[in-house]
Amino acid sequence: MTAPAAPNLAYWHLCTDAHGVSHQTRCALHRFELGSVGDAAPQWNDKQERSEATVVFCVLPVGWVGEWHENPAPQWIVPVSGRWWVEAMDGTRVEMGVGELSLGEDQQCVKDSDGRKGHRSGTVGDTPAVLMTVQLHVPPQREPCHLK
Repeated sequence: MTAPAAPNLAYWHLCTDAHGVSHQTRCALHRFELGSVGDAAPQWNDKQERSEATVVFCVLPVGWVGEWHENPAPQWIVPVSGRWWVEAMDGTRVEMGVGELSLGEDQQCVKDSDGRKGHRSGTVGDTPAVLMTVQLHVPPQREPCHLK
């Protein structure tokens, strides 16, 4: 019997280009290795680089809109319940819900002629969006999909 193929885990990457403009790119984690944790059955793991991090839970009320701003730090954003959207400076708007991941790394944007800097975000629907963020204490990268 052959081993199953390693998975890919898709995520949206909001990052800043060399001109200071934010963009959304669809990426995937794909360095999964099959291994056990303790005595548990083997599972697929994609271990990220070790760093210090801060976990912040956010509850965005119904109708909430966060006008143009940058992420406070490079951070993974994991919707726990509800839906939310993110709009980059290039006009790309992505809606996400439970089970979808976003890497917010739009620091060091440059305000454009329309006053946009970073991204806008807000809730979708008639329930709050509950998000778990994992703020990484690392410098932001400007390369889309740099995490594999």
